Amino acid sequence: MPLTPSATRELLTKLGHSPKRFLGQNFLVDGNIVRKSLELAQIAAGDGVVEVGPGLGTLTSALLAAGVELWAVEKDRTLHAHLSETLAKEYPTTFHLLEGDAIDHPLAALPPERAERFKIVANLPYAISTPWMDAVLSGPLPERLVLMLQQEAAQRYAATHGSKQFSAISIFLQCAYEIAPGHKVAGACFYPKPDVESYLLHLVRKPTPFIFKPETKALIRACFQQRRKQIGALLRQHLPDEGRAWLAELTAAGLSAQSRPEEIPISLWTRLATSAT
Repeated sequence: MPLTPSATRELLTKLGHSPKRFLGQNFLVDGNIVRKSLELAQIAAGDGVVEVGPGLGTLTSALLAAGVELWAVEKDRTLHAHLSETLAKEYPTTFHLLEGDAIDHPLAALPPERAERFKIVANLPYAISTPWMDAVLSGPLPERLVLMLQQEAAQRYAATHGSKQFSAISIFLQCAYEIAPGHKVAGACFYPKPDVESYLLHLVRKPTPFIFKPETKALIRACFQQRRKQIGALLRQHLPDEGRAWLAELTAAGLSAQSRPEEIPISLWTRLATSAT
């Protein structure tokens, strides 16, 4: 069972630890959300699972009790020590805990032999959500992700062209994953209560996911960093030769060199990846 708010406060006091806002340390204290996370991820005994920022171990303990083999990465030294003394000793063969930054270890040192089929379930620290997601989308890809996110980040990931929230990460994610029904999460489900709304994002890998090459991702990011510029000017700046064929495809699709990056649908961004190779 997850820790109640009062039990969470008591444990934090015992550990001499104050939640660190810059690490997004809002600890989950709602059992229904823990159960919902496992349900959406379709967790079964024997699954390989990655968790980011296990914190005090509320979600971690539920995953381990369900019989998964779990790889987790925790940056906070105090919380890493706590988990090492508790859950790591209780589950010595199925819990693999790494102390480190999730940006450097997005899959928590998951071994290559488990990388063909695994899942990610995490209460993701808000500050790292987009760079971490970008790293995960470079592959190998988990078959399913269930992520607790700031609602604003979840909306950005799910945004479609024509929206102000549409961005490079929207393209990279939606080319590899279907966005399945998720779940809104109230602030009262955490201690301390966050200042932002949260959302349980549910992603299912597509049968044929598209992974952008690093150079194409850099180009698309550069376009969205200057999103008020027209795409024709951006291509002349970043892709002067190879961009011509893609501009012809935009015209055929009813767009033009005067279009802004946010107006271009995802299908055409994947065509850019082909034109630029």
